[in-house]
Amino acid sequence: DVQLVESGGGLVQPGGSLRLSCATSGFTFRIFDMSWVRQSPGKGLEWVSTIASTGGTTRYRESVKGRFTISRDNAKNTLFLQMNSLQTEDTAVYYCALDVDGRRRGQGTQVTVSS
Repeated sequence: DVQLVESGGGLVQPGGSLRLSCATSGFTFRIFDMSWVRQSPGKGLEWVSTIASTGGTTRYRESVKGRFTISRDNAKNTLFLQMNSLQTEDTAVYYCALDVDGRRRGQGTQVTVSS
């Protein structure tokens, strides 16, 4: 079975940083592009970022460019999202996903940005 387990969320003040991790198992991680998606209260699922299987190409939604960095460790089957300069609008449950639409995603980790 595909397993995606996110961690690293929490409460942070505006301007702060968090590093999310996603431990994966049950599939050949190194051959899949991987994504982060998020869902804010009252909103639908929103794509955040994608990284190619080799890690050579990354894409970001406009609102997080320059603040978030996606990365991966194919030897450890783990996906990361470094989030800097966090804003209140970044408050959401963050999911790692096999699909850009989040169809196959984990249980998520809560990120709350508040003073």
